[in-house]
Amino acid sequence: MEKTKIVRALSPAYAGREGELTAVLQYVYQAVMLEGCGRAEEAKIILKIAVEEMRHLEKLASILVSLGVPPVFTACPPYPVAYYSAANVDYVKPLPQMLEADIRAEKGAIAGYKRILRVVSDEKICAAIKEILADEERHLAAFETLLASLSAPPRKGPPA
Repeated sequence: MEKTKIVRALSPAYAGREGELTAVLQYVYQAVMLEGCGRAEEAKIILKIAVEEMRHLEKLASILVSLGVPPVFTACPPYPVAYYSAANVDYVKPLPQMLEADIRAEKGAIAGYKRILRVVSDEKICAAIKEILADEERHLAAFETLLASLSAPPRKGPPA
């Protein structure tokens, strides 16, 4: 029974509409778009976050495998239904709207991981989820900082 409960709790975070797979794809998309329009600094930050999201995806997949469930990209493994769709990615283009979408996504991820911690009692799995949760909180802060920097007045250089 505990195994089924854990799989049901983890699956949306793994490959659900607002899960890690969506975050990876969305952030890689954004980094490539930003790099292409001369926003290399922002692209680098977002790509770094995408790589961390990939690690979360791998960590969740490893947990599923340890529970005897193949890490199929579906919101309800091991059943071959509701396969992941790239339509879950927010393809918005202007940078402020990208960051707003990312902030919403990170807030959703944080809420989701907190729900998982309320449902799952396995200490090893909870430790992994707490690590992911801490990363998501850092990602949220990074996106909020990036968004705030867009509306900040330009910095003046040192006096001549």
